[in-house]
Amino acid sequence: HCIFHRFHKMVNVPKERKTFCKGKKCSKHTLHKVTQYKAGKASNFAQGKRRYDHKQKGFGGQTKPIFHKKAKTTKKITL
Repeated sequence: HCIFHRFHKMVNVPKERKTFCKGKKCSKHTLHKVTQYKAGKASNFAQGKRRYDHKQKGFGGQTKPIFHKKAKTTKKITL
């Protein structure tokens, strides 16, 4: 339980940032609006998922390691 729970604030992210604009007219650094990306929905038919599901079925419990020792509390965000 965190003492500062009431004052918890998301990471400050710039609303816009200067980055290269590769148009025929531009081809220089200009201001661009910034949005945060989320991971896409995992596909059930990706090779890794198919292999994992096949390995998991039947008896024998969990077959691959599940990572539990998470250390970092903040996350770098993809802009």
